[in-house]
Amino acid sequence: MNLPSPRIAVLAASMLAVGLAGCSQYVKKDDFSAAIQQLQQKQQDQQQQIDSIKQQMQQQFSKYDTQITAMQGRVSVDTVAHFAFNSATLNDQDKPALQNFAQTISKYHPNVLITVEGFADPAGSRAYNQRLGMRRADAVRDFLVQNGISADQVRAVSYGKDANRQVVKGASRDRGADNRRVSLTVDSTGAGAVASAPPATS
Repeated sequence: MNLPSPRIAVLAASMLAVGLAGCSQYVKKDDFSAAIQQLQQKQQDQQQQIDSIKQQMQQQFSKYDTQITAMQGRVSVDTVAHFAFNSATLNDQDKPALQNFAQTISKYHPNVLITVEGFADPAGSRAYNQRLGMRRADAVRDFLVQNGISADQVRAVSYGKDANRQVVKGASRDRGADNRRVSLTVDSTGAGAVASAPPATS
């Protein structure tokens, strides 16, 4: 017997409570089962979409040094763009992959939410690197929008020089190229995920 996941069970229980509140009517077993099935189907559809996105991203970024990770309801595409020291100018060599990404998302997944995450190496103050990471994220966000992704579908955040997100811990300048980057997260829940966005400061 397949039991509903805790997330689905909570949602279903909430629906049941609403149906019972303030009146003497009860939710029929068939209605409850139908609600469970509907939620399970939505979850399965989202997972299929995530699997599809991950496969497309793996094919698209196979020739780049990029790590693709599938999480619950999300796909993370790490290190899609690197930047020179103290610069937020997008490199020409990163543009073709980002252009392909934008075209793929706009054509096949127009309902997802894209989070552009900006990072900096640890040289300089936290406040400065927070701003620099945002400028880098904004540069990639603007490029994605220019290449077909809807502006309300993509948002930018900065993690600055957050030590927990550094690729090479403590490396800066010549050794810190991997830390001066932008990554992308594709969220299958779409614009509704904005409320749970990570903070712009770290």
